Amino acid sequence: MKRKIIQINEELCNGCGDCITACHEGAIEMIDGKARLISDEYCDGLGDCLPECPTGAIEMIQREALPYDEELVMAKIKERENFQKNQQEEPMPCGCPGTMARAIDREKKPTDNQEHFLSQNQNNSSDQRPLSRLAQWPVQMNLIHPEAPYLKNADLLIAADCTAFAYGCFHDDFIKNRITLIGCPKLDDNEYYQSKLTEIFKKNQPRSITVTRMQVPCCAGIVSAVRKAMLEAEMIVPYREVTITTDGNIIE
Repeated sequence: MKRKIIQINEELCNGCGDCITACHEGAIEMIDGKARLISDEYCDGLGDCLPECPTGAIEMIQREALPYDEELVMAKIKERENFQKNQQEEPMPCGCPGTMARAIDREKKPTDNQEHFLSQNQNNSSDQRPLSRLAQWPVQMNLIHPEAPYLKNADLLIAADCTAFAYGCFHDDFIKNRITLIGCPKLDDNEYYQSKLTEIFKKNQPRSITVTRMQVPCCAGIVSAVRKAMLEAEMIVPYREVTITTDGNIIE
């Protein structure tokens, strides 16, 4: 049948992911850093995603397409809700001690093993080797409990995974004196991030939020998730957004 359906221009798409959260039917997914319509049957042709696209990459066209299948859409939504519910359950069913929420005391003296390792490596360098500034565990957003005590009134760093590897002084310039949450906006579920961050913001009232992302299109999703979570939580706090290039430089 011929009907209205969206069309996405991949050359114009910047990978921000705003259209994905705007599409309640789940018709759009991020694939290789670009938004794509995954099935005609998921698109209702109403165009909720059109005004959310900052680059005008989405348009409504008339073409031969499979009819919209509401039952299929509802099944997909149910599957996504079940996945998010399972992701939010704490503790993990396996009782893995690695997911236990705990603060890290950075005033403690380094262990003998750590001092030995540092002294060996400092023989090959004239500079003092930096120590970790991480203040809590875990750091993966999927594993952090929204009611972990270290989140209360904290200065939050919400970082795309790759930023810590691309920028050499990441611990001293960003992690120090902050609670760190990391995730990959390309490989993970940005809607889940948005939902979890909203819960964290509402329950803990952070003092400030710093977001670090890479200068690649698919990394915009983490910024979008944070901004929307702040709006949903009705929160106004000092906010800083930092973009890091793939060769390790900072773009404010």
